Amino acid sequence: MKYLLLGLSLLVSSVAFSQTKLIEKVTKKGDEVIIPYEKYELANGLTLIIHEDHSDPLVHVDVTYHVGSAREELNKSGFAHFFEHMMFQGSDHVADEEHIKIVTEAGGTMNGTTNRDRTNYFETVPSNQLETMLWLEADRMGFFLDAVTQEKFEVQRATVKNEKGQNYDNRPYGRWREINAAALYPYGHPYSWLTIGRLEDLDRVDVTDLKKFFMRWYGPNNATLTVGGDVKTKDVIAKVEKYFGVIPRGPEVTDMKLAMPTLDEDRYVSYVDSNIRFPALMFTFPTVPTRHPDEAPLDCLAEILGTGKSSYFYKKFVMTQKAIQASTFHPCSELAGEFTMFVLPFPGQTLSDFEGEMRTILEEFAENGVTDDDITKFKANREADMINGLASVSGKVSQLASYETFTGNPNYIKEDLDRYNSLTKEDVMRVFNQYIKGKPGVIQSVIPDENTAKAKPDNYVPQMEGDSPFPTTDYDRVAYNKPAPDNFDRNVRPPLGPNPAIKVPDFWKDKMANGIKVIGAESNEIPTVTLQLTINGGHKMDAYAPTKSGLASLTAAMMNESTENYSSEEIQEELRKIGSEINVSSSTTMTTMTINTLKKNLTKTLELADEILKRPAFTQEDFDRLKNQQLEGIKSSLKDPSSIADLVYDRLLYGDEHIFSVPREGIEETVEAITVEDVKSFYEKYYSPSISELVVVGDVTEKEIKSQLGFLKSWKAKEVKLPELPAAKASANTAIYLVDKKDAPQSEIRIGYVTDMAYDATGDYYKAYLMNFPLGGAFNSRINLNLREDKGWTYGARTYFHSEDEPGPYTALAGVKADVTDSAVFEFMREITGYREDGITDEELAFMKKAVGQRDARKYETPRQKASFLRRINHFNLSEDFVDQQNEIIATVGKKDLDKLAKKYLAEDKFYIVVVGDAATNRSKLEALGYEVIDVDEKGQVIEENKIDRNK
Repeated sequence: MKYLLLGLSLLVSSVAFSQTKLIEKVTKKGDEVIIPYEKYELANGLTLIIHEDHSDPLVHVDVTYHVGSAREELNKSGFAHFFEHMMFQGSDHVADEEHIKIVTEAGGTMNGTTNRDRTNYFETVPSNQLETMLWLEADRMGFFLDAVTQEKFEVQRATVKNEKGQNYDNRPYGRWREINAAALYPYGHPYSWLTIGRLEDLDRVDVTDLKKFFMRWYGPNNATLTVGGDVKTKDVIAKVEKYFGVIPRGPEVTDMKLAMPTLDEDRYVSYVDSNIRFPALMFTFPTVPTRHPDEAPLDCLAEILGTGKSSYFYKKFVMTQKAIQASTFHPCSELAGEFTMFVLPFPGQTLSDFEGEMRTILEEFAENGVTDDDITKFKANREADMINGLASVSGKVSQLASYETFTGNPNYIKEDLDRYNSLTKEDVMRVFNQYIKGKPGVIQSVIPDENTAKAKPDNYVPQMEGDSPFPTTDYDRVAYNKPAPDNFDRNVRPPLGPNPAIKVPDFWKDKMANGIKVIGAESNEIPTVTLQLTINGGHKMDAYAPTKSGLASLTAAMMNESTENYSSEEIQEELRKIGSEINVSSSTTMTTMTINTLKKNLTKTLELADEILKRPAFTQEDFDRLKNQQLEGIKSSLKDPSSIADLVYDRLLYGDEHIFSVPREGIEETVEAITVEDVKSFYEKYYSPSISELVVVGDVTEKEIKSQLGFLKSWKAKEVKLPELPAAKASANTAIYLVDKKDAPQSEIRIGYVTDMAYDATGDYYKAYLMNFPLGGAFNSRINLNLREDKGWTYGARTYFHSEDEPGPYTALAGVKADVTDSAVFEFMREITGYREDGITDEELAFMKKAVGQRDARKYETPRQKASFLRRINHFNLSEDFVDQQNEIIATVGKKDLDKLAKKYLAEDKFYIVVVGDAATNRSKLEALGYEVIDVDEKGQVIEENKIDRNK
């Protein structure tokens, strides 16, 4: 590695920008794992990191502010996360809702995320859009506050509340982190609340409080701007100085240093969650901040105890069918870490017994210690994770930004690898004794009702009132300094650079004698290889035995277990020793074996793939355990409002005679009927190369990989016929199907019908996708802007077509506040009907053409993206120029074409409308919409007595 470090006071000499200092330049040498970059600092303190990567015509822009919920204080929580929402709402030179529209129109993708310690905003776009992205990010850094209004504040406050309702209050186990944080950390500690904050805090603050928070923490000197991709460093510097250089420096920011939390005794806490079937038990011990010397050995300890089939928790609880899930994990943040042990027991067992068994596991580990294999597996998987994280320019940029924000060294990847590679068995035992063994923790019981026993009665109630013992910020002394005048007009959107040359990846095709259709592409940016073996059929094959629906899913799960020569534990451990993954899963229309490996381990990985594919053992022991897990998962899904909505919706869409009316995991009565002999028969009948396809992507040539595919070439073919499915059940008229979820804080809505379109790349199906894009297919679509941005009723609403080999549905969906359920249904229908009648506007047409037409640059970047792209070519026999054909359609399609499709496929008179929410408060209001309201249970069965009562 060539590593050039210049003093901070040294002015850059090779670049003619007097305000910008070159701090360091890092280049790659040999095969070392390095992300090359140059690091600069502007006069206002903004750190600029540039990574040139010309492999794809893309650029990724990331602005990371060193502010998260840890900078908040008591009674003022949730501010950092709130700004993540507010900073997409326009600025002085960017109109309301315009930021997302501009990025989408550019063919890009964007988002923002907030955690305890930082907030980041990022975009990935075609490289000619670089200047526009810098203009956007500079505008919300330096020209944001004047555009913040009370009205925007109120809408986004409502949106945050919906996010809290959807992702925490209405989701199974959604509040456990909130309860845990309050119990683990001292009163007033900024980690004692979640990043989303306490809703009562957002209720008590006003827009002025939010503005003061922004002025204190969002200055350029508390930010890192990282730009990576198909760019030139000198060009980036010039543009960054132009747009960011005049933004004044903010108040100085120093690193936070708080003592790690300590507990004097075990703290027992609990809460009731009516959305769950299984109680849960969590142990959490306070540990160290991220990048502390003890973080790596604690991570390894967590993996030994609770990751993989050889782990203590898996063998003690899952293999013995005592629990449906059991794991341990060790997330660390800037100020502290948390070591958590977690189990979901099967019904009929007590949490107090599980507490005892979890403590017994720790005693067993203390006696057994750490093995050489434990260390080998841990290091191999860390290496693979690190390398796979560099597959995209966004991954590399995010890593650079994170390292700079928290260590001041973007090149920390070497130290990161070293601290894990230098790990010893003694390190792991030392941290076990120091932080876990015999130490007090938070023991949390999550129970479905008050009648379920906790591990022990609660003995701790977090303090919720009083003065904070932690430092506070005097926000009254914060002033707003406007940027200096520019010598250009910021109201003018920057011109685009030359359109990048976008090339579909080169690929090769082959067909094996046994029928496997093969497609592959070489991709040598990282030393990995991905293979996807797809066996057509999947859940569709359950149509041959519908009374045993779920068989395809259970057979695929069994493929991940014991083989003739390895136990279930042994084969997974062989993979973990080399950092490889092989997983078999079943979807609606296919069963897929996915293989991921570092190139150096390809041969050994494919030997194990051969074993898994051809020699499954299908033991009764594995079968009993997996069948029980599948059954309990089905029963648990009937507690989750979102899962209920999906289940009922599919049953209505397809009707009871269609296999797709049943979830691919089956329903309770069908899975109960499955035997291990059924699994063996399904494998023998339907796992065949004659209906299989293979995709290969990675650092391997066609010649190299073909020489290693002997295990597939020797796979014996059998004749398999895919079932012909009946037509889906058509609705006579639009009606509402109401599932009662008593006192639910949110309602789940699904609206749609089954179209007559199977997938196609250039026909009506593709054109219908273009037609729907402005209606519900983009963030700034009519429906999402209406329900989320204008009204604040939901965290997100969308519409889409989805078909594969069989015609699929058109669907509109959202989770909404309970008290606007009827209004949300009305707005969905109003928007869809209005779009069908009046059609797309000229502005929407132009937006769609730009947004969809420029997306190709993002389709083929990573091995995963290439594999997905190639699978469609292989499966649907697409022509090599189908992308060119799609681009021609985008360029030439007109308003009349799309309006005709809207009239044909937005069949609002045939919709099934599913609402899962509190029936008592919603039924009469839904009836007032003019649709018949039919009560159904959580399985989609009509509740006849209610229907009869309503007809009297």
